Amino acid sequence: MDRISVIIVDDHPLFRQGVSDALAINPQLNIIGQAAHGERGLEMIMSLRPDIAVVDVNLPGMNGQQITHEIASERIPTRVILMTAYDDGEQMLHAAIAGAAAFCSKDIQPEELTNLVLQVAAGKYVMGGQQMNAKEFELWLNRQLDSARRSYSEPGSPFHPLSDREMEVLTLVVEGKSNKEIATLLGISHQTVKNHITSILRKFGVEDRTQAVVYALKRGWVKLDYITRFQE
Repeated sequence: MDRISVIIVDDHPLFRQGVSDALAINPQLNIIGQAAHGERGLEMIMSLRPDIAVVDVNLPGMNGQQITHEIASERIPTRVILMTAYDDGEQMLHAAIAGAAAFCSKDIQPEELTNLVLQVAAGKYVMGGQQMNAKEFELWLNRQLDSARRSYSEPGSPFHPLSDREMEVLTLVVEGKSNKEIATLLGISHQTVKNHITSILRKFGVEDRTQAVVYALKRGWVKLDYITRFQE
């Protein structure tokens, strides 16, 4: 039986090595790489294609959500476990939308982390301690988004700060389209797409595409009808 390959991306050397040592105890797991920087972590994942990537949310360079989104967008088979020192429901929702298979706090016990890696390697999704298959995860995420929209939307106010073209771009971003795909679908240049996305981020006051999607979903300005990456 092949061992489960794992890459760890975290900028704190002691924590990163501790995770590596804890996981390496299990003979089913094979730690094939470590990275301390977001871009380097993504490069390593793209090159080595591990079964599992254990990634810190807060990293220098690309953050964990951006790495996860890139992996999902490029259809890399690596399944991502996002870890955070600030465990809360909104971060968990960000992680799920970005494409993470699991989300956990950094104060997780070593044996629990090992079990989490094994569950994710077996095709499960784990959010808030709840283990789910792909269909259950899709239903769970839809419930979370519905709840977020009820909590954060502005009833009676359909206003949003985007132009019609920016809304078209945002809708395609929500559908998981790349900048190149958006440019082709809308008949505009790649640079124009980038300009629109920069404008959307500025108007929303967020830092990346994932945060923009969450911001718009919470306010009911766009709808997530279907997520192809959940299909098995």
